[in-house]
Amino acid sequence: MGLLDEVTKGLTGKISGQGVQNPLLDTVLNLINNPQTGGLAGMVQGFKDKGLGEVVSSWVGKGENLPVSGGQIQSVIGDDQIAQLAEKAGTSKEQVSGSLAKLFPEIVDKLTPNGTLPEGGLLQRLDSIKQNFLGS
Repeated sequence: MGLLDEVTKGLTGKISGQGVQNPLLDTVLNLINNPQTGGLAGMVQGFKDKGLGEVVSSWVGKGENLPVSGGQIQSVIGDDQIAQLAEKAGTSKEQVSGSLAKLFPEIVDKLTPNGTLPEGGLLQRLDSIKQNFLGS
């Protein structure tokens, strides 16, 4: 099993809900590692642009993660992408948004253990993610 598979398995076990985690986790990881959208820094900026700077900064920082709602996630990611994910997963847009609202804080928090955005792509951080989520 590859490292990304192990991380995915570990994250899936950490997030509640059934049936939609794997496609959603893939989506979150792709958004975070997409150089066309600015990767993790671009995603964080997207949350800030939608008025969620304090929320996303709490995920990056060392303190407690502030919650985000499914509606807030939908405003950042966009209705079209949420609808596509819901169709792919065979579930509702509300379920997808709610699941993403649980995933984003956890993943961003684990990618930023020192309270700062890492330089480089996600692949350079997979060992850190694996260690933080899987405890190995």
